[in-house]
Amino acid sequence: MRIETFRYTERLGAVLLRDVQKIIELDSGMEDQDTDEARGVLKISEPIIHDMQKQMAIVIPTKNEKLRLFENCISGVPHECLKIIVSNSDKSPINRFELEKETLQQFCEFSKRRAIIVHQKDPVISRALQEAGYDDLLDEQGIVRDGKAEGMIIGILLTKFFNKNYLGFIDADNYFPGTVLEYARAYAAGLHIAKYEQCMVRILWRYKPKIHEQGLYFKKWGRVSEITNRCLNSLISFVSGFETDVIKTGNAGEHAMALSLAESIPYASGYAIEPQELLSLFEEYGDIPHLGNHKNGFKGIEILQIETRNPHLHENKGQEHINNMLLSSLGSIYHSDVCPEETKNLILEELQRQGLLNLGDEPPRPKLIKAPKEIDFEKFKEIVGENIDRFIIK
Repeated sequence: MRIETFRYTERLGAVLLRDVQKIIELDSGMEDQDTDEARGVLKISEPIIHDMQKQMAIVIPTKNEKLRLFENCISGVPHECLKIIVSNSDKSPINRFELEKETLQQFCEFSKRRAIIVHQKDPVISRALQEAGYDDLLDEQGIVRDGKAEGMIIGILLTKFFNKNYLGFIDADNYFPGTVLEYARAYAAGLHIAKYEQCMVRILWRYKPKIHEQGLYFKKWGRVSEITNRCLNSLISFVSGFETDVIKTGNAGEHAMALSLAESIPYASGYAIEPQELLSLFEEYGDIPHLGNHKNGFKGIEILQIETRNPHLHENKGQEHINNMLLSSLGSIYHSDVCPEETKNLILEELQRQGLLNLGDEPPRPKLIKAPKEIDFEKFKEIVGENIDRFIIK
């Protein structure tokens, strides 16, 4: 793969925010770095990408997706990556989870691969979390709550269980397996070129096509993403005193991290999880004067943003889904300790303009989930390990 080098970096304390890097070539061959590469271009050879993928799990959170889309998604994951599917699909009146397992079983049989599939509300997972002292994911009945974030955190814990160093998230509603393949390759390339061990790669879709009467319209920004990015950039601008538009991936469902970073930050429940990842880093390491959060001697946390070549076409889930995403995303920013008044006012004006908030009201505060490192992992590992065969598909 050939990819642009870093052109600009915004720094907020120990957090380094790299501006968008575009993929120039999806496959640049087997050889190592050429000596005559164009200036500003990095070449990541196929053996390097292959090696990074062997160390990586791809976590696919899913809930009641069309089986054809689910099959497309799993077929696009590179062979060397461990697939971890965390499903919150219905079990009645039709057992959609069982249909997903059957689809995955057939795929693994033909592709000679191993994969992991677990239902988010599996009693073994709930008991392991409870006894390991990590009940932030559990409801009043002691079962894992509904929510995308909850499934993603289970994916983080399973990645650690299987001794992988990196993990990438990919949503299961993608129409094109080739897009999934590109995401995974971009993860491997980005994690390799990162200069710091604590690193994250967030994907910027090149286009998000919409269907119109005249045909496809290749839209650059999704509605929620555009607003979330604007509010996050407002936050950084007023905190630093210098206006910026560096954040382009505030709602990036497709993103990857070093496991050591993934297990060290707090998360937010539901759809607030992606912007909260950034906010948690700002709150902990952003050197915000009124928070006193300067980490002396801390090397840094690096956030890369990589723009794909493929457009992203996913399932249209309707206006209610968009509204829920917007309220959750902006609510996480609004209630963050680092959010200045100017950004809070921007959020209130936007939500009122969208008809999602009445005058005088505030957006909902997301439920925060403590960092996965707080779990007694040996106890979690013991309970899950005793039952691991029920989750493995060969």
